[in-house]
Amino acid sequence: MTPVRLIPAVSSDESTLPAVLTAPSGGAPAESQIAGIRESVRRQLHTHGAVLLRGFDIGGVSGFERVVRAVSGAPLSYAERSSPRSTIEGQVYTSTDYPPTEEIFLHNENSYQATWPLTLFFYCITPPDTQGATPLADTRRILRSIDPSVLEEFTRRGWTVVRNFTEGFGVPWQQAFNTTDRAEVARYCARSGVEVQWVGRNGLRTTARRRAVHQHPVTGETVWFNHLTFFHVTTLPEEDCEGLREMFDEADLPTNTYYGDGGRIPDEVVAHLRDCYRAAQRRFDWERDDVLIVDNMLAAHAREPFTGPRKIAVAMAEPLPAS
Repeated sequence: MTPVRLIPAVSSDESTLPAVLTAPSGGAPAESQIAGIRESVRRQLHTHGAVLLRGFDIGGVSGFERVVRAVSGAPLSYAERSSPRSTIEGQVYTSTDYPPTEEIFLHNENSYQATWPLTLFFYCITPPDTQGATPLADTRRILRSIDPSVLEEFTRRGWTVVRNFTEGFGVPWQQAFNTTDRAEVARYCARSGVEVQWVGRNGLRTTARRRAVHQHPVTGETVWFNHLTFFHVTTLPEEDCEGLREMFDEADLPTNTYYGDGGRIPDEVVAHLRDCYRAAQRRFDWERDDVLIVDNMLAAHAREPFTGPRKIAVAMAEPLPAS
């Protein structure tokens, strides 16, 4: 059988995102081929931050789930949601159901939670006609590019996210927490280090204080791992940001971030962080049946606007609690 080959996406630089794993011609289903070189795939994942499987016979969504299991074990359910998704099959979901004209900024999945998936999987069912990439950015590179004084402040103070679940804005709390039971929301949040405040007739405000800088559990490297730039109101398109600031008092914004002690983060600091993310960003164009494996702590991911019928399935695996 022709061996599976790992080749860099653009160059031999270790920081290349992603490394590309090409299929042999013909042969067994993808999950059996990947299972045979699982340790090699995981080594490359920890070096590059992401591995792209290209040219494999995935076998549809069911085959994609089997690839997830071959690499990382059982996929996870999507809890404490911050974006709308639809279930495709089992624990396989659509990528974020936002309008195709909107960009989704670079972020690390569920980094605002007490437990997050260490490994993410994306499967291209239908590629877009134009754009629609899932750009990646190395969190080690992002951290190195942050102004030392800014990095020191976040390392020392951490960060806080405040979410206001208000009717007509964002994901309803019932969808975010997969329940209509307020007591169940309170229990989940108590377990997860999230403060709960019921506001008005059916509104909910949650506050979570988290670390901004973490150590990777396998490589031991220091990484910039948080949602503070993504959730800050200024990361929205300028028109949307201005509109929300006119409509809401700051405490009532649908989502916003602060220093861990509740102090306001200057807009220019968040703009600097966005520049650091964008400078580290790398992209590739999707092809049908591509599977992208992402180490969620080593690489942030995003979404370009697109045209055409783009359909990307997503699965998450390997739950990791914050230390």
